[in-house]
Amino acid sequence: MTFPGLESAGTTLTLMTQQLSIVIPAFNEEAYLGQTLERIHRSIDYLKNEYVEVIVVDNGSTDRTPDLARESGATVVFESEHNIAKVRNTGAKAANGELLVFIDADTFVPETLLWRVQETVSDPDCLGGSVDVDYQPERFSLKVYLRLWRYLGKVTGMAQGATQFCRREAFLSIGGYDENLYMGEDVDFYWRLKRYAKARNKKVRFLNDVRVTPSCRRYDKWPLWKILIWTHPLWILFLQRKRDVWRGWYQSPPR
Repeated sequence: MTFPGLESAGTTLTLMTQQLSIVIPAFNEEAYLGQTLERIHRSIDYLKNEYVEVIVVDNGSTDRTPDLARESGATVVFESEHNIAKVRNTGAKAANGELLVFIDADTFVPETLLWRVQETVSDPDCLGGSVDVDYQPERFSLKVYLRLWRYLGKVTGMAQGATQFCRREAFLSIGGYDENLYMGEDVDFYWRLKRYAKARNKKVRFLNDVRVTPSCRRYDKWPLWKILIWTHPLWILFLQRKRDVWRGWYQSPPR
């Protein structure tokens, strides 16, 4: 897979002033996007790096999602296909940065996030990584379930994609996110990036000293049985390439 417009620019900027591109996939996210962008701008201010761009990829929204993005100063690009891997890749194609940071539209980030990410990749051997998540569901049963998921992730080296980051060169080399996957594309991306780094005596970092807070709307609104099925690792593994299975997940998520 190639990404026109993302070829290496041969920049001579130092790491702390290199351009950083934040890519946010968004579909009907007017309830969350404004707050997400506000938190991101606070993190940009804390970073004190003038070379930062924010790209919101509008995935065919019918609400004010693209308007809110433009009002915040973000660049808006369009992707019609409901496939989160393709949406992220579309944002990457439009990006100018040497460092790509992918943040979900319903995820709140701490003020120090971007500073911590850029500090991490100040190590030339670090190609990218992922940021720990702090889910805060309403139900106690879901809190226990998500803690188990977090433990499983640590054991298996799995990292979810609420916030991931990658050097552009490495992103291009591994082909970005796999557009054949309709679920689990974030975990797949992280694992492929780790393999790519290991083969070159490089490394990938999982940041657990900063955490992002994704929306728990699915966990709060769905019945427990539905959550247990749709988030079961075997269900995801065997059906992640089946577009029709995940149609409802993409096109009619809880709002």
